[in-house]
Amino acid sequence: MISEGDTIQMSKRRGFMVCSMLLAAVILLLTACGGGATAPANVTSSGTPAAGGSGAKPLQKVKIQLKWVPQAQFAGIYAAKEKGYFAEEGIDAEIVPGGPDVIIEQQVVNGAAHIGVTSLDSLFVNRDNGLPLVSLAQVSQKSSYRLIAKKEKGIDAPEKMKGKKVGTWMGSQQFQVLAFMEKYGLDPKKDISLVKQGFTMDQFFSDQLDVATATIYNEYYVVLESGVKEADLHVFSLEEAGVAMLEDTLIAKKDWLDANRDLAVKTVRAILKGWNYAIDHQEETVETVMKSVSAGSTTKGHQTTMLMEMAKLVRPQGFKPEDVGRFDDASVKRTADIALKYGLIKKPAELDQAIDKKVFEAAAAK
Repeated sequence: MISEGDTIQMSKRRGFMVCSMLLAAVILLLTACGGGATAPANVTSSGTPAAGGSGAKPLQKVKIQLKWVPQAQFAGIYAAKEKGYFAEEGIDAEIVPGGPDVIIEQQVVNGAAHIGVTSLDSLFVNRDNGLPLVSLAQVSQKSSYRLIAKKEKGIDAPEKMKGKKVGTWMGSQQFQVLAFMEKYGLDPKKDISLVKQGFTMDQFFSDQLDVATATIYNEYYVVLESGVKEADLHVFSLEEAGVAMLEDTLIAKKDWLDANRDLAVKTVRAILKGWNYAIDHQEETVETVMKSVSAGSTTKGHQTTMLMEMAKLVRPQGFKPEDVGRFDDASVKRTADIALKYGLIKKPAELDQAIDKKVFEAAAAK
């Protein structure tokens, strides 16, 4: 027989269960009114762990050394940081500016940076000198270098550079110029006067040079911005002449790569994704780059032009987004051959040791 006390206790339990069910229904209703499911506090809207969230892994620090000052030449790296592509890979990326006194390869070897941007021929030279460096992805697929002359000089063909003053920067660029001259039957030791060119185009403007070296994304447009018209110039492409050497490539120290291969793949993946975004959203990316440039050092218009030209070098016509960063064997070999022919390196480059294609392949596969 159930006593009066038992009846009271059962009534209390039923009342508690009803209240609990009502409370659960209220919570469900409030959640539905909130517009749908909410991601946990430690997960971003894209599904990646958020820094500092409960259970999230701490971001891994990676320093990326640029080969020059902040500009649209490195737009893909800045876009990767701005759009959160590094963070999505679990990386806290620090972008380190370069400059005239910064030796990229030394920065990477000394551990001041984990990944650097340098030219492929410079990588070969430093490896030839004993530095344990390796390329992870080839950003620039085409050469940016041009030789330019004012039409008033009458130099409308390479052969007409004979007896002229030809300016170039005293680095690997000069050897491409030498190769260009020989391609068209000129002896660079006898037929031209090779002149050391400064970082400005003042020598060209003042006619101290008959022919000057210029990158299509930078110095060439400095000339145009000065008031010189394209119609008043003769322009010769080292790429079209078949004597160009590959430029911007991503490098790392070999032992760092061996110990951090997964991190290297993630970093490269974020950078290549950043480049594709930068190419597809150029106006937005220029705004991103302008946040990092020194005040008064450049203009938005100049950086807009730079990114437009860089896009053609990084993702040339016919390239798919997944092709960005790949190594073209013929271009790599040509770069190594020119470096050897003109004494930049003393022995043939060990291409299978200098380039780790598996990093790029793993980065591009996802």
